[in-house]
Amino acid sequence: MSRPTLEVADIVRASGNRFWEHYGSHLAWQHRKVLDAIVRCRTAALGAHRDQCTRCGHQAISYNSCRNRHCPRCQGNARSRWLAERRAELLPVSYFHIVFTLPHELSALVLQNKRLLYDLLFRASAATLLELAGDPKHLGADIGFLGVLHTWGQNLHHHPHIHYVVPAGGLAPDGSRWLASSKRFFLPVGALSRVFRGKFTAGLKQLFRQHKLQFHGSLQSLAEPSRFRQFLRRLFHQDWVVYAKPPFGGPEHVLNYLARYTHRVAISNHRLVAFQNDRVSFLWKDYAHGSKQKIMTVSADEFLRRFLIHVLPKGLVRIRHFGLFANRRRGDALARCRSLLDVTSCRTREPICQLRCPLCGGPMLILERLTCSQLYFRSCPMWRDSKRYAVDTS
Repeated sequence: MSRPTLEVADIVRASGNRFWEHYGSHLAWQHRKVLDAIVRCRTAALGAHRDQCTRCGHQAISYNSCRNRHCPRCQGNARSRWLAERRAELLPVSYFHIVFTLPHELSALVLQNKRLLYDLLFRASAATLLELAGDPKHLGADIGFLGVLHTWGQNLHHHPHIHYVVPAGGLAPDGSRWLASSKRFFLPVGALSRVFRGKFTAGLKQLFRQHKLQFHGSLQSLAEPSRFRQFLRRLFHQDWVVYAKPPFGGPEHVLNYLARYTHRVAISNHRLVAFQNDRVSFLWKDYAHGSKQKIMTVSADEFLRRFLIHVLPKGLVRIRHFGLFANRRRGDALARCRSLLDVTSCRTREPICQLRCPLCGGPMLILERLTCSQLYFRSCPMWRDSKRYAVDTS
């Protein structure tokens, strides 16, 4: 894919300081940190490294990345490393894709309580899958799966939902055999929706009783118990959206899917179309009208506001494993599943070379790491002249 001509960093450089002067009092320090990281990413401010191609000997200096998980530039390398680690964990079965979405009416409350309610979204949706899959009326199996939290829609509005990737089956309760699900059907969507709604609203009640929820601005009235109960009743009488997509074809299809979903940020640089007269235009898919691709234009301040509402609290894990794939039991559970599925060999982790030579495509190895100060002096004409003089007289 070619390098985009316009990047989020360009918008932040042009409008970030003014935006912060106007709205900084309403934002947290994490937001400032993200804006600063995006602007400095792959510039001399973060230092660099001198690389050499092991095939043709070509040398080049590359600026360091900021490695911030909200930076559109940094997610490619992080995705490659993560996929290399996951490749060895795939099972030779079909996989299902299930999405749990929170109602729009919860958006404002979630934004004021991100850490608590994103965690509750994970716990409620994962518990729903584990409970229904373990029910003998459905699959009656112990399953494993991974989930990825997304907080945005195509138009950058707040739209919290979790994508789950689930193998088509699981272990029998006694671990003696592999129980395969139907190739076309995993669990009933209606039941998933009802159980998920019940578990999430129960979690909200518990957080309210423990006085852990915050209510600011237009939500202050919800701090009253009667208003909060009324709010929950309205939520409980809605149909909560749980979407089960068609199953994947096999392990390789799962990897291709994961590459698109695991390390995405609110918007990629390739979706940006124009930045003129303090207005930002970007591509988006209108799912309400046949997934047609359209162009949306907003002010730079509104674009930055929408981008920053998707900044996650520090330390919040957005990719999580559950059931058989939980960290504490993943190794033993995967070995048992492979044994029952008669898998004679598993995939090994392949080394990932992040740097490729622009001339021949060979792997580039780091020869030297350079600080910001070293880059400055090496680019200084006086430094180059003094080096040339020293070489000439030696």
